[in-house]
Amino acid sequence: MSLSNVGNLMCLYMHEVNPGKGTDAPEFLIKAAAKALLESDGRNWVPVIVKEITEDQYEVIGNSFIYAIAEEAGLERVWCIIADKSQKTFELTKILTGESIPQINLSTATRDEIQSALQYLIEKPGSELKGVKLAIATNRIDESPRQYWKSLEPITKLKCGITKGKKLVALKEVFYLTPQPTPEVITDGNTLNSLTVAQLKDMVKKQGITGYTKKKKQELVDLLSKN
Repeated sequence: MSLSNVGNLMCLYMHEVNPGKGTDAPEFLIKAAAKALLESDGRNWVPVIVKEITEDQYEVIGNSFIYAIAEEAGLERVWCIIADKSQKTFELTKILTGESIPQINLSTATRDEIQSALQYLIEKPGSELKGVKLAIATNRIDESPRQYWKSLEPITKLKCGITKGKKLVALKEVFYLTPQPTPEVITDGNTLNSLTVAQLKDMVKKQGITGYTKKKKQELVDLLSKN
């Protein structure tokens, strides 16, 4: 395939396209949609997104449901858009076709982004976060020193209704972290309380303080706050 074909709409033979990971759509939806397609003009007006894997052989990377319908309908050809082979394109395609959930970087997210992501999770049917107060959780997460977090666990200490277990795991659907290096000196108690014992001990060590190895977390926080 020439690079000039990337982005083009092409009508490919079904035997030239493999389904990739396929779709988990219910069989009823596939069969009913295939019947509707055949009762129309037999043309998939919503194209399948594919990448070339070898010469004249392609693999579905987006709109797998459309491909499954075309296959069920017995179409000889299917309309496809040709994408490049990059992993970034693959991931973006899955997001744009609704086949994967976009995530936001909690380390740098705006308050509105945090609120929108939490609202999505809270309002999902059967949500583990049902009962969490959106405004309280949004404010406390937004105001926390999340730029230093190495995991989402500090959220459980914000008293915002999100506890360890299924509630914390649910957040991983929409959030990821890219933590910044912890500064050598922090004196703000709220920020210090959000850090792990290992991070606190490392900070104490860098400041040349001795006798800290057996101290508990609150003792380390007090020590750094006073120092």
